[in-house]
Amino acid sequence: MNEVSIGILGLAVVLALFLTGIELGFAMALVGFLGFSYIVSLPAALNLLAKDVFDVFATYGFTVIPLFILMGQIAFNAGIARRLYNTSYKFVGHIPGGLAMATVGGAAAFGAITGSSPATAATFASVAVPEMDRYGYDKKLSTGIVASVGTLGSLIPPSVTLIVYGIITEQSIGRLFLAAVFPGLLITLFLFSIVYGWCRFNPILGPKGEKSNWRERLISLKDVIWPIVIFIIVIGGLTWGFFTPTEAGSIGTFAVLLISIFKKDINFNGFLKSVAEALRTACMVLVLIAGSTIFGHFLVVTKIPMLAADWISGLPYPHFLIMIFILIIYEIGGSFIDDLAFMVLATPIFFPVIIKLGYDPIWFGVILHIFVMIGCLIPPVAINVFVVKNITKIPFGTIYRGVLPFLIALVLCAAILFVFPQIALFLPSVLMR
Repeated sequence: MNEVSIGILGLAVVLALFLTGIELGFAMALVGFLGFSYIVSLPAALNLLAKDVFDVFATYGFTVIPLFILMGQIAFNAGIARRLYNTSYKFVGHIPGGLAMATVGGAAAFGAITGSSPATAATFASVAVPEMDRYGYDKKLSTGIVASVGTLGSLIPPSVTLIVYGIITEQSIGRLFLAAVFPGLLITLFLFSIVYGWCRFNPILGPKGEKSNWRERLISLKDVIWPIVIFIIVIGGLTWGFFTPTEAGSIGTFAVLLISIFKKDINFNGFLKSVAEALRTACMVLVLIAGSTIFGHFLVVTKIPMLAADWISGLPYPHFLIMIFILIIYEIGGSFIDDLAFMVLATPIFFPVIIKLGYDPIWFGVILHIFVMIGCLIPPVAINVFVVKNITKIPFGTIYRGVLPFLIALVLCAAILFVFPQIALFLPSVLMR
């Protein structure tokens, strides 16, 4: 059996192990170790295993992951999302679908702190859905918009999945963050438009709420100031080189904690809960990266990434069709495996293809994350739909019907970004020359 056959067999075994319930990180590490042992030698594989695991957990640069996750958990447990939601409601709650639009605005702002799609969906499933129920909103609209806006957490910086992509592909995290700003705002605008149009067409879906006066609106803005300041400090500091991504995570986390303590929004038990939740999530992500690293070295010795790059780039089709085909593979894979896990698994294989086709790796990272967002909403592994269902106890069918119109926003943004890549590349090219 040659190296390529062994590599293909290894990929099949990884997927089979995952379907049995084994965590993908452990499955990739096990298959990578055994495959490397078979092709090279057992001593070399033991050395590879020890080195890769140690490097991932001891590398200073990887501390950016637990720091940004901790920042999001503190923000979540401090109730920042509820205040952001209330501020958005003061401005748009009085128009048809206003509460749903307030959810979009609040989730976009909260995503700029948490960097996590499931966390954003969980937060607003707890905060926004009961409020929309109180005003008589149709459940497919209330749950559909919450599941959909939760995806903004995986794109709007500081996004944990963007950080993971940057680490795997060795791209600038600062450039990735900047590249995601305009696409994130564009998707937010599309979500607003779909809610407004849907409720104008069928007003019973989202009745008007109470109208706030300008005094109440201006007072509510105080709850938005600090998240904006933290976002500017974190992203601005990265952009202008004042600090590294890890330092940005440290400063952002400390700022959120300091503000939460100062405003008495979090106590010691809340802080301990945030640390425990962040530690659990961060360990999961780091194990995933460690397993991917081991499996990636196995794939290198099988020559599959290089052969795949040569074969795919040599296909007699336009490059944009090949790129669409690759993105569809990500979408299909992410529909059966957790989207972050599949991104970690597939990127070492397809990234050389992207480079060989001449596409910008920063642009690819952003459009890939839009497809990750779509994967969070389509079955069978629609993580955001699962989160909303578990919290609200509303049937899957109702949530999926509510999600369907908002998928249009994600697909439309992906298409626009495909035709006009400068939407993503403009800010990095201007601010990080």
